[in-house]
Amino acid sequence: MRIDIITVLPEILESPLNYSILKRAQENGLVNIHVHNLRDYSLDKHHRVDDYPFGGQAGMVLQCEPVDRAIAFLKSQRTYDEVIYTSPDGETLNQKIANQLSLLQNLIILCGHYKGIDYRIREHLITRELSIGDYVLTGGELAAAVLSDAIVRLIPGAIGDEQSALSDSFQDNLLAPPVYTRPSDYKGWQVPEVLLSGHEAKIREWELQQSIERTQRLRPDLG
Repeated sequence: MRIDIITVLPEILESPLNYSILKRAQENGLVNIHVHNLRDYSLDKHHRVDDYPFGGQAGMVLQCEPVDRAIAFLKSQRTYDEVIYTSPDGETLNQKIANQLSLLQNLIILCGHYKGIDYRIREHLITRELSIGDYVLTGGELAAAVLSDAIVRLIPGAIGDEQSALSDSFQDNLLAPPVYTRPSDYKGWQVPEVLLSGHEAKIREWELQQSIERTQRLRPDLG
């Protein structure tokens, strides 16, 4: 898989993309993640990529020209399955979407910034708009990092124990069951006996019951 991220603030992505699972997945050749500075695609002598919006609204808007040039350059190199725009008014990212995207080959993620991007880009070049929640961030860089992490960890080989990803919350529209580790008794706080029994079928049954109970109690909207 290849992920190309277009942003006006590439520095924000240096840390989240170069640690933990994302780092290992890149080192092992499972994914190539490239960050592109949108200012490199500006024809303005000062590398300006934003301007005031028509209509007198407050804030600044990313211009068509540099975004179009950046996407056109990338598309000249390869075919992309999706051109994603991170936007607070996009489709809310969930595990099902992450699963779908993890099966694709090439993705472009355009990070929103300022007041947003010229709407013509969204009309003509963007194939999917995604949000990580009903709130507004200063820019889409953190959302792009979240999206990349959610996708890459599902690629076979990215996580040492692939079954771990399959048992995460939301994979079956259920929250994950509680997890425990050593010691089995800490300050009198006991690990449920069934988890110490070694009885595989009873453990799986307990985990399912716990997942159902936690989902009904904490996230009834998933039912």
